[in-house]
Amino acid sequence: MPPNDRDRRPDPDALIAAAARETRGRLKVFLGAAPGVGKTWEMLTAARQKRAEGADLLIGVVESHGRAETEAQISDLPILPRQKLAYRGQELEEFDLDTALARKPKLLLMDELAHTNAPGSRHHKRWEDVEELLDAGIDVWATLNVQHLESLNDAVARITGVRVRETLPDKVLEQADEIELIDLPPAELRARLEQGRIYRPDVAKRAMDGFFREGNLASLREMALRRTAQRVDDDVTSYMRAKSIVGPWPAGERVLALVGAGAGAEAVVREARMLAAALRGPWIALHVETDASGSSRAAMELAESLGAEVEIASGTDVVGAAIALARKRNATRIVIGRTLLPAWRRLFRHDVTRSFLRQAPDFALHIVPLPVLEIVRPALPKIPESWIGWSATVALVTSVTGICEVLIRYVSQEALGMVFLSGVVCAASVWGLRVAIFAAVLSFISWNFFFIPPIYRLTIYEPRDVVGIVLFLGVAIATGALASRLRNAAKTAEGRIEGLRRIGAFSRALGEPATERELQQVIVRQAADIAGDALLLSLQGEDLNIRASEPKIDTMDAAGWAAARWCYSHQAPAGKGTTTLPSSPWRFLPMGTARGQLGVLGVRPTLGQQLGDLDPARLQALRALADQAAQAMERVRLATDTARSEAQSETQKLRTALLSSLSHDLRTPLAGIRGAADTLRTAWEALDKPTREDLLDSIEQDTARMTRFLSNILEMTRLESGEIVPRVVPVALAEVIEAAIGRVPLLGPVGLNLPEDLPRVTADPALLEQVLVNVLDNACKYGPAGGFVRVTAQVLGTQLLGREVALRVADEGGGISAEDLPNVFDSFYRAKRGDRGVGTGLGLAIARGLVEAMGGSITAASPRPDAPADGSPGTVVTILLPVAA
Repeated sequence: MPPNDRDRRPDPDALIAAAARETRGRLKVFLGAAPGVGKTWEMLTAARQKRAEGADLLIGVVESHGRAETEAQISDLPILPRQKLAYRGQELEEFDLDTALARKPKLLLMDELAHTNAPGSRHHKRWEDVEELLDAGIDVWATLNVQHLESLNDAVARITGVRVRETLPDKVLEQADEIELIDLPPAELRARLEQGRIYRPDVAKRAMDGFFREGNLASLREMALRRTAQRVDDDVTSYMRAKSIVGPWPAGERVLALVGAGAGAEAVVREARMLAAALRGPWIALHVETDASGSSRAAMELAESLGAEVEIASGTDVVGAAIALARKRNATRIVIGRTLLPAWRRLFRHDVTRSFLRQAPDFALHIVPLPVLEIVRPALPKIPESWIGWSATVALVTSVTGICEVLIRYVSQEALGMVFLSGVVCAASVWGLRVAIFAAVLSFISWNFFFIPPIYRLTIYEPRDVVGIVLFLGVAIATGALASRLRNAAKTAEGRIEGLRRIGAFSRALGEPATERELQQVIVRQAADIAGDALLLSLQGEDLNIRASEPKIDTMDAAGWAAARWCYSHQAPAGKGTTTLPSSPWRFLPMGTARGQLGVLGVRPTLGQQLGDLDPARLQALRALADQAAQAMERVRLATDTARSEAQSETQKLRTALLSSLSHDLRTPLAGIRGAADTLRTAWEALDKPTREDLLDSIEQDTARMTRFLSNILEMTRLESGEIVPRVVPVALAEVIEAAIGRVPLLGPVGLNLPEDLPRVTADPALLEQVLVNVLDNACKYGPAGGFVRVTAQVLGTQLLGREVALRVADEGGGISAEDLPNVFDSFYRAKRGDRGVGTGLGLAIARGLVEAMGGSITAASPRPDAPADGSPGTVVTILLPVAA
């Protein structure tokens, strides 16, 4: 079948992906099949050629490992200096990301993409550095060995006996714009190892007997070739979508299995799996939901367990849907099952095999025969176990006949056919096609027997009645079929809408909890709404433990625990309704993300049906819930880890600042006290009286300074622990200000400007006095020696909206820089310039804490609004306090 106009249009997703790549740098990965194959050498060789062409390139990180060939290739290529990081008494060198972003070369070379960065780096892994470089528009060439891919970690460990610790997500390789495979035959690679061209001789000997065994190298080589071939196949498919090229292109083999709902569906799945394995290609399992299709859950679950990519579509044209998907995904072979239809059904249904042969001549078609035990002669449709529909149809036709007995007095016998036809449509809408056909036949007999002359006999005299009855029977059956199809389509759409509604509800419900405990309770409640009993298990110690359940469940039987452990360790469904431990009354679904397994979700159906009989919509909803729940749990854990890390970082900063302040602010006065005391002890008699008094004054000043420092530390500790509870009363500001001025010994002249009608404010007098002492002391330190300090007050606001008193303390110092201004109220923060004295950086922090505890606020501004254009900018600190009632 030739492609239609829609097939000729480019795939929008492919165009969007291509447009997104235009704004980022391009990533090329030199993929090595094993260590020592020469991927770094190849990258440097290509880089030298680029440099000769005039490209702006820079070596970010290249590890030569002492290999002479690699060092020769580096030669005169420009190298980015390494960043030096101190860690546990050692100085480590790492890639300098900030310098690379500032330099912004056109091309940057990055060796060992899976490398773990040293502590203190911005990112944990080197590939994360590369992500930021690409976002900045810098092209990157990087090297990677295939054993470092996360998905291959277990396979590599089983083959080589070595667990690779440094891995990266497969998405990094999938997002690369270009992959170049660097490969050597195992024998040649081992020869290089023996020659000492990879490792030192002593290390090479151990490697020959371990990781570099010939079988290991062959297996790694096959992995690299497969992964590269898979990427090439993806590139071909993306190109076809972007260029609107209709497939298939037989560049690589891909199998599409059309899975029906009848006998032999699982045989189709197994045949497709064997064919894909023989062709060494991927395969897709497709099920098309139609009005006549039954459940294909068992076959689709089998396909998923065998590694297929599962696709579910809806519509009436099964063949068209399969061909459209095959062209879109560049499948080259289609596997279908043989069907045996009775002769009466062949009149109304197209033969699938003939349709494929007619519409898809460019695909290889594989027809799977029915299993021997399932090849039976087609029989007439079986009557369902439930007789409700059939009995109700008899009652419906009987009622319609009674209505027609009344209407026959007013309308002709031909018009009664429309009344019977409405009954057929009603039966089809409620009970489906089979019951509709039964209703059509029964209505035909009733109409003929009771209303068409001769009545009470199944005979027809008039030729026109023959035409009418035949047309009635045909129209009734056709109308019933259409009504039944619409009914099934409505049920399918309703199921899909319900599934989308559930997914939306999951997203809303799982996005609200802030703690993992709350989230676990929400997850089990959502699961219980779908299937009945539910529980969530996660690893505690070395075994699984029930973390949440709905209703309350403390334990399970042995079969349930065995299924849960198998599900967790194998990351696959287990329990009731699966092929693994089906005797368990519970069914378990894995909850995992790219970062690892987080737990398992278990359900035990109590809502009317056994789990094996649940409709696919519920099972799909449970899978969606498990996936979204895993993402939500990881989000909560990451948020918790981030908050804990930030708290630890803040605690470390506070501890460092405290220790720094202690070492500085205690050492200086102690040294002064000790020096003065030693001088007085050794030279008391030789010193005149003024000198002795001066030394004693210095001791007193240093002692007072240490006392203030320790008092500030204690005050800050009390503030942060919540021990300070202000006693708020109406306070006259003038008295508090005068008391505070008297407590600042080094304060110069003070200009006090307070309105005569200044109202009282609500505050704690002792705390407010301490606030003013700290603010005035700060003005004294940052202003010139003996400088003028101005204290003013102003009433703000209205009686209706609330009034406040703005108390301002302004100095004539050098001011505070815009860089320091936002941080002046932080603990242990001291401005970089302008401080004439030595302080702890706690004065203003304590002031802010005390003011906020009293219900006010404090801010700083520099330069002050009234600063002269040719004078010092100064600083003004404003304290806002509410007016007392």
